[in-house]
Amino acid sequence: MPDSTLTLRFEKGTLVLRDVPESDAPHLPAIRWDARVRGHRAPARFYRDIVLTIRKRGLAYRDEARAFQPLEVGYREELQARPYQAEALAAWQENGRQGVVILPTGAGKTILAVMAMAGTARPTLIHVPTIDLMHQWHGVLSKFLDVPVGRFGGGFSELAPFTVTTYDSALIHLDRIGNQFGLVVFDECHRLPGDQYKFLAIGNLAPFRLGLTATPERTDGRERDLYELCGKQVYRAFIHDLTGFTLAPYEVETIEVEMDPEEREAYEEAYAVYVGFLRDAKIDLGGPRGWQNFIWKAGRSPEGRAAFRAYLTQKRLSQAAREKDRAVWLLLQRHREDRVIIFTQDNEMAYRLGRLFLLPVLTHQTRPKERVAYLDAFRDGSYRVMVTSKVLNEGVDVPEANVAIIVSGSGSVREHVQRLGRILRARPGKTAVLYELIAKDTREYFVNQRRKRHHAYQGPDSVPDLQGQDTAPVD
Repeated sequence: MPDSTLTLRFEKGTLVLRDVPESDAPHLPAIRWDARVRGHRAPARFYRDIVLTIRKRGLAYRDEARAFQPLEVGYREELQARPYQAEALAAWQENGRQGVVILPTGAGKTILAVMAMAGTARPTLIHVPTIDLMHQWHGVLSKFLDVPVGRFGGGFSELAPFTVTTYDSALIHLDRIGNQFGLVVFDECHRLPGDQYKFLAIGNLAPFRLGLTATPERTDGRERDLYELCGKQVYRAFIHDLTGFTLAPYEVETIEVEMDPEEREAYEEAYAVYVGFLRDAKIDLGGPRGWQNFIWKAGRSPEGRAAFRAYLTQKRLSQAAREKDRAVWLLLQRHREDRVIIFTQDNEMAYRLGRLFLLPVLTHQTRPKERVAYLDAFRDGSYRVMVTSKVLNEGVDVPEANVAIIVSGSGSVREHVQRLGRILRARPGKTAVLYELIAKDTREYFVNQRRKRHHAYQGPDSVPDLQGQDTAPVD
């Protein structure tokens, strides 16, 4: 008789199950009959749940899906967990080694992941958003763990037991690497619910998952998707919980600057056109889908398109008010012995300040070798000031920085917390200062207030706490 043992295989981000007993099929999570393969199919992320159900039902099965085995992992250097790291690690382990840990920037999320990887002892794929972070993670893992560490992306194609990859590279090669790792780590995991990046979690069968972020909240409200893809929120600490211990104490100062008469006149004219259209079209930007409604209506008439141009004009005038140049200069004089990062909303403003004050500028246009040279020079003190648009918002480790000047930014609370986090890594005697420059009597004031609305400054409150499934381990 032909072998009728239930078989699992991995195929392009999915699981194919053959010879599933008819009476058991309704009980296996997420599977659907696929006539093309004459078997059942499910998204790869349900591998853990399917295997656990198969075991509970006492079915004989052959697992041809996973392409990994347990590892022996040791430390090159001993690690001592801080109390909150130990608590976070224990909470993640108790949830079946699945879940999201939320820690402020500078609190040691990478070290937490190192300990999680060593304890789980499975091949691990670490997802990071940028090439800079890929190299940074590679250096930390190589320093502390005695397992080969590879890089996948940015010109590297090294698949090792522990591999650091960019989100984009992992997405391209998901069909061939989605079954090779028992643990997946998603750094800056708030990116995961995006329309494309979500497939990194859906198409990977890893039974163990760790999401790391300082700011899980999303403007589109898809945090719930994050917890479904990665596991529920298992631990959260806030900036004020760690200030003075793990994080440097800090101050935030808002500086309002005047617009010159020419700028003010142009601003008021553009603002009137923009607000007039909102009023006539009965658009409430504070309501559900308010911004999407504005974009939709703006594209349907000449008046709408003029209103959108006016919106961009008033925004540009307030963010790039000329008096901000003088304010930056005065702050640089005040902090001439400090390490200062100047943040702007766009590259144009960043390069303008760089030319004006003869400062190094780091943007997404900066070549990789030049970027490394700039960051190294900033860390060793050769450069005491650096201008950037957005590339330093996320992940890059510059513990020497103690002053940040936000010349312009978005209304995103995530961006605000990320920029603050760049200067919060504790050093002996360090107190961090963040300055925000805003054009007086403009909408930038309200953007400034929105940027600072974040749990980190208000203390813990309710957050999604979705219960996970069965937490019994799968090898």
